[in-house]
Order: sequence, then structure tokens, then C-alpha cells
Amino acid sequence: MLIRPSTELADWTARFHSAAIPVLAATAEELALLAQAEALRGDVDAHQLADPVGRDPLMALKLLAAVAQARRARGISDERGSPETVTAALVMMGIGPFFRSFAALPMVEALLAAEPTAMAGLRRVMRRAHRAANFALGFAVHRMDEDAAVVQLAALLHDFAEMLLWCHAPALALEIDRRQQADPALRSALAQRQVLGIELHPLQQALMRAWALPELLVHVSDDSHAAHPQVQSVVLAIRVARHTEDPARGWANPAVPDDVAAVGQLLNLSGPATQKLLHDIDD
Repeated sequence: MLIRPSTELADWTARFHSAAIPVLAATAEELALLAQAEALRGDVDAHQLADPVGRDPLMALKLLAAVAQARRARGISDERGSPETVTAALVMMGIGPFFRSFAALPMVEALLAAEPTAMAGLRRVMRRAHRAANFALGFAVHRMDEDAAVVQLAALLHDFAEMLLWCHAPALALEIDRRQQADPALRSALAQRQVLGIELHPLQQALMRAWALPELLVHVSDDSHAAHPQVQSVVLAIRVARHTEDPARGWANPAVPDDVAAVGQLLNLSGPATQKLLHDIDD
């Protein structure tokens, strides 16, 4: 477990870069069953694997990082078609190599067996990531974006640094959460600087580059390019998912009207049409 804060981004990057990326036990179990089917019948394909991999943000990250690192080791540049989706990464890796590479997966539940509150925090972030991915895909489809699948994946992975923090530094993640619960006006970035010494967004960008993830995915995931429609789709999807995740308030959160207005501007929709679209996506 990582317990010592550091004000050096390079230090945090090195820590997480060297730490194993765990996956959900349900993911490991489903992949083990598919491995058995492949060994018996040899009929498992990339689309079958993409479903369980794509449902688990950490497994999707693990796959993309493994493929990118393998390409880098062979001296293949990003310009030669780095895979930008889970399915494309599976096709490039191949079914046999996939099962050999991920035969023994570290599981989040084992890592956090003594940290049930941290496990709950991680699951909350993952639920938000899934909802954000659905919103981002809906926005991209409405915009007829040919990179809709990449936009969806960028939203799914948008908060992966927070997920890794819950896994590898649960005490620090819990302290950030405690401070924000005590002061709802405390912004995430400030809470992160107070507890960690850095913000998670630059750490996430540094990790994506350290793992040589696809440049388009890195770009779409970078909030600093907020003027780009693809980035806006991801940022607004995250905002809507975050502002409506509280079961007590949900869509009654006072921040939601501003989100609806921003989404409507992005998609060129009226307020009522935007609200209907958001609720249709979330059903």
C-alpha cells in the first residue's frame, strides 16, 4: 500500500507505473471461464472478450497498457495504428496471447479485503465511470462522431487514477473523501493537493504517456483541451454522472441545470430535448 504523500508528480507516476493494476473478481472469473472455453473449443473471439474487459475500467486500462508496451518494445510507433478501443486492442494482441498474458489476474477484492470502506469507494467511482461512458457515447452518437467508441472509452477511463488510488492508497483516498464530505464546497482538485501533494488529473495524463496509450485517447481524456467537442463530450458526461450520483438528490442536484445547458449547447438541443436525452441515456 502507498501511504506517503509526495509533492513530486514524477514520484507518484513512478509509484503507480510500477504497481500492478488489479481487476474486479467478477472480471477475472468471467475471463477464466472464457479461457476454459477457448482451451476446449477454440471458438472465443475478440467481441466475446470485449464485453467483460470493457465492463471493468481497470481491466480495459490493463489491456491497453499491455498492448501499448508490447508495441513500444517492438519499436512500433503510434503512427502505425495503435489500437484505440478494447476490441481493436484484443484483435491486435490475439486471443491466445491474451489468455497467456492475463492467466493470473490480481483482484481488487483481495487487495482491499481489510478495507471494506475503500472497496465501497472504488465501486462508487466505477459506477460513475459506467454512467459517464454511457452519457459520452450518447453525446458522440448524437454528434455523429466517427470516434464515438474512443470517446466512450475515454469517459470510462477518465477517473482511473482515482480508482488506482482507492486500490493502492486507500487511507489517502478515504481522507480525501472525508474532507469533501465534511465540506461539500471543497473542490476535488484542492482536496487532492491537500492530501496527496498533487492533483490526480496530471498524474493520470503522465501515466497514460508512460504507458504509451494511444494519442487520440490521451487527447480526448485531457480536460485542458476543453474547447474540443470530443473532450467536451467526456467532460460533460463526467459532470452529469458526478452531479447525479447521489441517491438522495440525483437529478435534483442544483448543479444539474447548468450541466443541461452546457450539454444542450454542445449538441444544439433545447433544454427540454436535452433533459429527455439525458434521462433516455440513463434509463
